[in-house]
Amino acid sequence: MNRPLVLAGAGHAHLVTLRRWIDIGFRPPPGTLLINPTPAAWYSGMMPGLLAGRFDAADCAIELAPLCHACGIELQLGQLSMLDADQRILQLTDGSQSSFALLSLNTGSIPPLPDSVDDSVRVLPAKPFPALHEAWKTWHQHVETAPTSIAVLGGGPAAFELALAVRASLPSTEVTLICASSLLATHPSALRDRACRLLEQRGIQLIEQQSVSRVADGQLFNGAQPLLRCEAVIAATGASAPAWLRDSGLEVDGGGFARISPSLLSTSHSGIFASGDCASLAGALRSGVYAVRQGSFLADNIINLLQRQPMRDYQPQPQALALLASADGGALMSYGRWSASGRVLGWWKDRLDIGFMKRHRLG
Repeated sequence: MNRPLVLAGAGHAHLVTLRRWIDIGFRPPPGTLLINPTPAAWYSGMMPGLLAGRFDAADCAIELAPLCHACGIELQLGQLSMLDADQRILQLTDGSQSSFALLSLNTGSIPPLPDSVDDSVRVLPAKPFPALHEAWKTWHQHVETAPTSIAVLGGGPAAFELALAVRASLPSTEVTLICASSLLATHPSALRDRACRLLEQRGIQLIEQQSVSRVADGQLFNGAQPLLRCEAVIAATGASAPAWLRDSGLEVDGGGFARISPSLLSTSHSGIFASGDCASLAGALRSGVYAVRQGSFLADNIINLLQRQPMRDYQPQPQALALLASADGGALMSYGRWSASGRVLGWWKDRLDIGFMKRHRLG
């Protein structure tokens, strides 16, 4: 079926787009389609709080059907497996295909996994979140079956928050955080110092400057060097591009992410937008803070393209506020070179996250 517009993925930018269209009364062309693997969009900012037991699953997910209905958009559940940008065709893992006139990609990214993994250790990527959530529910509800030791891989805010969340949720499980470089390397040194002290207080081992390249016989290795024995791994190792994006015909950067202009349009194909983690634009980090801000520009520029109006240019903010949940109602904060921690910051983070959910939830 030929679609006038396809929105692939229900990431932060597309949620903001749908909400803005509802607010201004815009109805996209009949036959417009939103494709997403699940009927709800998970909000990544609240995932560590969910694992720490501070939120319920319903608090962290936005049902897509009400948003689509309010915009007059069809919702199709499915996972994108192929995109031919030249022929303007996409395919899902179930084999179904759609052609399109306009396309907007907001499909996110996936954490890189070790190069070699055997079956001796369960390895769970932090994204997409449903698989990790299901594993955590089993561990939490049947503590006797929970791993006695878990390694969290990654040195960014997500890995730090997840390590604290797992520790809070499974207090009898040993938790180790393994970073390929330094913990929170892109943040102020004062925030890193606070984070390291908190990990030590919570009994979480920190291993830095070690990249896990292989998992074999119940052990994690950096090349030939054994690092740690554990029973499960959670990979929050940043962002990698899916193979279908590399093979799509779109211009991509060295990591395989779609190159875009400030209008959020592909640099190689007119009528194809990309935003959030799947896109590559100088100065725009792969963070929900940036994706949310892109959403309003995306909403307007899709309308502008349909109506042949001038496009708006998105300029990434030079610095962004970071609030890292500490799994106990508190949070660590950094903004530029400033850092702080405490319960008030946790209250602030909760207020921002819950406000985002209320803003984008209908019904």
